[in-house]
Amino acid sequence: MSSDYIHVDVEMVQSPKKSGMPCGDVISCRRTIAGTLIVCADGLGSGIRAHIGAQMCVARLFESAAQGFSLRKAFSTVAATMQRSRDPDKPFAAFSIARIRPDGNATVLSYDAPAPILVGRRCASALANRPFSLPGGLAIESNCQLDVHEGILLMSDGVTQSGIGHASFSEWGTDGVVRFVSNCLARNLEPTLIPHRLHQEALQRWKGFFSDQNQHQTTHSAARFSPYSPTNTGYYGKTQRTVPRSDYGDDCSVVLAYCRNGQTLNIFTGPPCDRNVDADVVKQFLETPGIKAVCGGTTAGIVAQYLDETLQVEQEPTSNIAPPRYAINGIDLVTEGALTLNQVYNIMDEDVSKLNEDSGVTELRLLFSIADRVNFIVGGAENNANQDISFLQRGVLSRKVLVPHLIDRLEKEEKLVTVKYV
Repeated sequence: MSSDYIHVDVEMVQSPKKSGMPCGDVISCRRTIAGTLIVCADGLGSGIRAHIGAQMCVARLFESAAQGFSLRKAFSTVAATMQRSRDPDKPFAAFSIARIRPDGNATVLSYDAPAPILVGRRCASALANRPFSLPGGLAIESNCQLDVHEGILLMSDGVTQSGIGHASFSEWGTDGVVRFVSNCLARNLEPTLIPHRLHQEALQRWKGFFSDQNQHQTTHSAARFSPYSPTNTGYYGKTQRTVPRSDYGDDCSVVLAYCRNGQTLNIFTGPPCDRNVDADVVKQFLETPGIKAVCGGTTAGIVAQYLDETLQVEQEPTSNIAPPRYAINGIDLVTEGALTLNQVYNIMDEDVSKLNEDSGVTELRLLFSIADRVNFIVGGAENNANQDISFLQRGVLSRKVLVPHLIDRLEKEEKLVTVKYV
């Protein structure tokens, strides 16, 4: 495990103002080597128009970040655009963007949105913030250093203003949310469940307001935590279902970015193009914190030679399909190259509980499943054996073709993936 890598789990829950309509809020997350970006955007009004406004806001923020803008520059540019769009006929959205770096350093910028909340180990608090000027408006910036088991909570104003105007609920606001979250922590509620409990409470407050006004009735699931949105990810990645209900006061969205120790997997596959850099590449591979896996017989030989260890071959493999494993003292997993990686890719969509056999393929697939970050070092030297026509006949992809496919698949599982070609 990497001691200096903090992984950010993102847990979110949303519901639209009106059943059957899109949520006017949009939550989105991107993982990069620089850190995890989380955006919570609240479109003006509700329904389709609000959703489009929020989606455009999110797209602009991520596009600006992809073009190399600093976080402040990207935020200021989009906020200035939003300020010029304060018109019911234009796509306006209030929003917050949080960036949490791999060392836990966090920055949150908010434009016309509820203040971010720090979720600590034992209690919650509103993050200290300072205002800064934008063309035609104001925004706030918050900074903090997060440790494992700490996080940042973002939400739309449908949560902080839930039940406003009702005598029992009108004073909730950010302070009320802080008290509610602190109470959840005091009762040792699993932190990843806090967004769902908070969302549930906001809906109950809106329900209480409208019920008190005798304006409508609503029907809830018997489940303790009811998922509402038909289009957003619910508990543990499951799709949420819609609960029949009437019109609440606003779209409600909550997202928690929660830090924990991250698990890093380092994979070295393929010899470098220049044999003169073999030692330097192996040294870099070994010095990178995390689990070590070597894929490829030639690559394994290079590592064994550097470590002055004997490369051992599995004598009695139990699999009739997967190639035999190798072993090198000091390396967690050593496998054959092309066939093993191809077989791993072929089972990436399968439930790991189905992996009954003991082989290099299943072991590497399990390592992929537990890793939060995967670092590839990919050698560019040609392997003449992989050019054999029999490989093509069997559908065995070359390392050059396969690795990008693996990276794409891992990123879809929300892994942070880096690759270095040597």
